[in-house]
Amino acid sequence: MTFVPVPRSSVSDHVFGQLRDAIVSGRHSPGDPLPGERELAAAFAVNRHAVREALRRLQQLGLLRVSQGGVTRVLDWRVHAGLDLALSLAQSGDVLPVENLVRDMLEMRACVGVDAARCCAVRATGAVRRVVVDTVEGFAALAPDLSAMAEANIALWRHIVTGSGNTAYLLSFNSLVAGALAVGEVPPARRAAELLDVAGHRRLAAAIADGRGDDAATEAHTLLTASLTSPTG
Repeated sequence: MTFVPVPRSSVSDHVFGQLRDAIVSGRHSPGDPLPGERELAAAFAVNRHAVREALRRLQQLGLLRVSQGGVTRVLDWRVHAGLDLALSLAQSGDVLPVENLVRDMLEMRACVGVDAARCCAVRATGAVRRVVVDTVEGFAALAPDLSAMAEANIALWRHIVTGSGNTAYLLSFNSLVAGALAVGEVPPARRAAELLDVAGHRRLAAAIADGRGDDAATEAHTLLTASLTSPTG
């Protein structure tokens, strides 16, 4: 097993990143044992504390399991990992071992957003409906500043997802917009077709305000899939 010695800054992060990528890319198969802490520390040219911290984080992500006898074995991330793994991949400066991650997160965002909009139209209180309408008008006033609109768009969808009354959607939304994953850290220019569709956002807000669940879902689908169907240049 060959690893690249790492810089002294953020030592544990580098160990974590290399091991994570080796597992997710398939260089280590599910069930494979990892070398012990001492051997890993020597391979990375770091101390055992850095290795131990990296292994702890990998175990929390569902990439490793300590088996009987203290042997650390690789888990199948497709079975055991959650959205935290995607967040870890998006935050890394490494070449991502998972292709199309941004596309995949945008597709998940669309799936969650469409039904959240429908549920919000059906379940939201009058106060939430008014906030959605007001937030869309604030969003519209920022055009054509794509960066400002992208930030306001997240605030709008937080109101919609909260108004849906679905806790699982809310937790998924939090993961989708957390840190570097903020909708995959997609450049606002790639989302221009979505963000600049002010009329579409107003139709979405009106459908939610009027309690028209199916119409809200239709408008949300049009908006949230625009970046998936528009040319990216």
